[in-house]
Amino acid sequence: MTVPLVLASSSPFRRMLLENAGLAFESRAADIDERKIEAGLEGASPDQVALTLARAKAVDVSRHFPGALVIGSDQTMSLGSRVYHKPKTLAEAKENLLSLSDRTHRLNSAIAFVRDDEIVWEHVAHADLTVRKLNETFVDRYLSRVGEKVYGSVGAYQLEGEGIQLFSRIEGDYFTILGLPMLPLLEKLRELGAIDG
Repeated sequence: MTVPLVLASSSPFRRMLLENAGLAFESRAADIDERKIEAGLEGASPDQVALTLARAKAVDVSRHFPGALVIGSDQTMSLGSRVYHKPKTLAEAKENLLSLSDRTHRLNSAIAFVRDDEIVWEHVAHADLTVRKLNETFVDRYLSRVGEKVYGSVGAYQLEGEGIQLFSRIEGDYFTILGLPMLPLLEKLRELGAIDG
């Protein structure tokens, strides 16, 4: 008998990835204050921040689903020691994009499996994305075309949409970029007997 699966997220992209993989699961958004948790992690690496948030989401949701295997996930974006957050304004989105110009940043995608408040497994996958040399005129046009979508992504881009035009090189798998590293996730679910192996 398989273990019930729960995705601790309201992200339509993460739900779509699990649905497309043929998994049966429920989903529920965690009720946590991510910025407050991050404030207590001063000096932590981007990987540690992503893992801590993934754990917190999974632990919170696991309290509502006794016995279920809860999948928590989070993604941070870093350039050197700078950790980026979702932009709140178009001006902030523009500044973020220009700061990435002609440089390589990293997406750090963490997964944590929790059952009954116990961390069963955790993992962080990385993708390195090189933004081509951008100028302000292009960035302004890009932002006016994509509009409010920029607020939904930490990098102010969706790689599956017009955001692909920002890049000259990408190293890492598509699922990690979307924020849910599916290959290690599925491998661990099979190992745990949670899905058909």
